Amino acid sequence: MSLLELTAVELGKKIKAGETTAIEAAKESLEQIKKYEDTIHAYVTVNQEGVLKQAKKVQRQIEDGTLTGPLAGVPMAVKDNMCTRDMLTTCSSRILYNFIPTYTAEAVVNLEKAGAVILGKTNMDEFAMGSTTETSAYGVTRNPWNTDHVPGGSSGGSCAAVAANECFYALGSDTGGSIRQPSSFCGVTGIKPTYGTVSRYGLIAYGSSLDQIGPVAKDVTDCAVILEAIASYDKKDSTSIPRNDCDFTSALTDDVRGMRIGIPRDYLGEGLDKEVKDAILQAAKVLEEKGATVEEFDLSLVEYAIPAYYVIASAEASSNLSRFDGVKYGLRAKEYEGLHNMYKKSRSEGFGPEVKRRIMLGSFVLSSGYYDAYYLKALRTKALIKKAFDKAFETYDVILGPAAPSTAPKLGESLSDPLKMYLGDIYTISVNLAGLPGMTVPCKKDSKGLPIGLQLIGDCFQEKKIIRAGYAFEQSRNYEGSKFIWQGRESR
Repeated sequence: MSLLELTAVELGKKIKAGETTAIEAAKESLEQIKKYEDTIHAYVTVNQEGVLKQAKKVQRQIEDGTLTGPLAGVPMAVKDNMCTRDMLTTCSSRILYNFIPTYTAEAVVNLEKAGAVILGKTNMDEFAMGSTTETSAYGVTRNPWNTDHVPGGSSGGSCAAVAANECFYALGSDTGGSIRQPSSFCGVTGIKPTYGTVSRYGLIAYGSSLDQIGPVAKDVTDCAVILEAIASYDKKDSTSIPRNDCDFTSALTDDVRGMRIGIPRDYLGEGLDKEVKDAILQAAKVLEEKGATVEEFDLSLVEYAIPAYYVIASAEASSNLSRFDGVKYGLRAKEYEGLHNMYKKSRSEGFGPEVKRRIMLGSFVLSSGYYDAYYLKALRTKALIKKAFDKAFETYDVILGPAAPSTAPKLGESLSDPLKMYLGDIYTISVNLAGLPGMTVPCKKDSKGLPIGLQLIGDCFQEKKIIRAGYAFEQSRNYEGSKFIWQGRESR
């Protein structure tokens, strides 16, 4: 078996046992990137020179006993909206084409302390605005299962890199489903933790009240281990929450007896692809056969989640992105007359169409005369959605449903109809509005051979319940000998 077929935890064990080294794992990862990157384009930046140097340093620390954790020496990738000291961080936007941070995001620092070897920065929708990784200023990322299809977004680069074995795991960020939806499209596992569990310090903000960093990996075990490593209280982040229950690996038990699982009827109605619906209900049946109680229920306010989300997220984006003005860093227009003209031309040249669309929408809903009618109403709707989930979790331990209405669309289909692209987020955005944890686990493939993801949602700070349900399902899943097949090679 090639090293690349191992999960992150399996590779970590082999490195610790002396069966292979961090250097060898890094070399194989770089070779895989070289082999497939022209096709997949999962990365914006590959740290060619620094990777082997870092791997050698980590290997020495493993051998002298300094690093003993399960992720020591394992090569990984970071979404390009997380600051990495001395490494280009662009948010896949032209306006940050030359931005090299002087500090590293706290979540990445935590992984470096655990012995991670950073291969590079992954492609994404510009400033995380998009659901397909087609709005990147540096070109589209393609789905490893079928390169005519999108990988999802905005963490499409991270998910495609894991799916194509171009890294063993990656970090993504989730504002409205940006970890869970591309994980579903790419046949990998991704977790969006409870808001405040992982520090946002060093994450270039899109929607500050919604953004959360999380892991993308090959299975539930990897995700639980990575989440343990990155979860921490950080006084540099005012939204960070101190937690004493971050031993997520303790939930890796193949036992869901007595667990109550609810499926919202609203998630199974019009707009859901039949193959996706059948796969989700089949997965629910698996958990029911393992001892869980599964039933359908009505989750109100689902239809209001999309308008509320896009009003709030766009309002926060218009505020957060005002700092990119061509003055201190990033792109500055070459020709301009006066300060205001420099702002206008730099931002016009630096931002892409989707980012401009959301900035204008956000500025509009925050403007005098419309603030009450749109923004405050959206905030009230957000509070009502949280109440609806609170009520549901009085009865259920976990909510089960699809991660997306369909499998990955073809390249170009979504961008031609932005509203259709926004509607594709219907099953994921409520989780961010309510600050809940959510996870996507691959459950089947459709008739076109594209992966279908099962979404599991938990109450605040109840990641262990979704990990437990996801792990139990994962032990039972069986598609082509429990391995996916991609372009003639096997991938777990």
